[in-house]
Amino acid sequence: MVSESIMLSCRALWKVFGPRPGYYFDTSGYRIDPEALVTRLRQEGHIPAVADATFDVRKGEIFVIMGLSGSGKSTLVRCLSRLLDIEHGVLEFEGRDLSRVSGRELTEIRRRKMGMVFQSFGLMPHLTALENVALPLKLQGMARAPREARARKMLELVELASREDALPAQLSGGQQQRVGIARSLAPDPELWFLDEPFSALDPLIRRQMQDEFLRLQRQLKKTIIFITHDIMEACRLADRIALMQGGRIIQIGTPADILLKPADDYVASFTAEVALSRAIRVRDLAQPGAAEGPPVAPEALLETLLADLASGRQRFPVQGQPGQVLEADAVLAVLRRDAGGG
Repeated sequence: MVSESIMLSCRALWKVFGPRPGYYFDTSGYRIDPEALVTRLRQEGHIPAVADATFDVRKGEIFVIMGLSGSGKSTLVRCLSRLLDIEHGVLEFEGRDLSRVSGRELTEIRRRKMGMVFQSFGLMPHLTALENVALPLKLQGMARAPREARARKMLELVELASREDALPAQLSGGQQQRVGIARSLAPDPELWFLDEPFSALDPLIRRQMQDEFLRLQRQLKKTIIFITHDIMEACRLADRIALMQGGRIIQIGTPADILLKPADDYVASFTAEVALSRAIRVRDLAQPGAAEGPPVAPEALLETLLADLASGRQRFPVQGQPGQVLEADAVLAVLRRDAGGG
């Protein structure tokens, strides 16, 4: 039975491309050995794009799936949304076996319970921003007046209310992506998929869109599965990260877990260039204790404490978390790692 705090759950999920992928998953009489099966699949001309993926996505969290190109992350998210069928495993959404849902019921789940944003904005070029945002509501059969009212509310949410009559060609790349985000939110989805939504944007606009995304999440508290190949983007946005390589999930944890306690050499090399002081937050190092003085916000990055550390401050109470403190020694240990001191 799935916990009420779990939105999506998958167990031993496989997606294989090749001439006869189903042949390998007639498991009557034997137990799948993932390592051995991956080797055999590759030897026999198949691609195990997702191999034995197991994890839960909790309600209200930002769960980031990341990896290099070809790691399987985009294939995985398409399996989770049932845009691709899986070969083997269990996929549950709100306690229902999503792998067994088909036809009209699956279409309704996608239309009413799931929102999707992809790297390509996918806006209809002949429709205005308002009409693009209202489109999924139109497909649901909603009358014109309420769907346009909802679309206007979504454009206000992404701060584009003044551009409702603009065609996509009249909008910048960042504005087009905001319209795409507003459109995906119009049906008020319970689960929100974003597949590298900002990677086509230039660095400055990308940073602004990340800020916008976090602002929206503070307001809406959606359950989000976010795909990226950028470790800094993952660390900035994620509650938890699943790092993939060759179709396998190598490690799942908070950004601090991934950065400070890598599961293997691959994870360590993947994160080696990250400036820890710009990715680790106060909450990641907080521990029981007491301290006096101005509190620090739990989401504050360690780099914001450098002046206080230089002044000799030893302990920081954590704002809103009585009995939790941040020790200067813990911060300094991270800064030494940043400097290559182990």
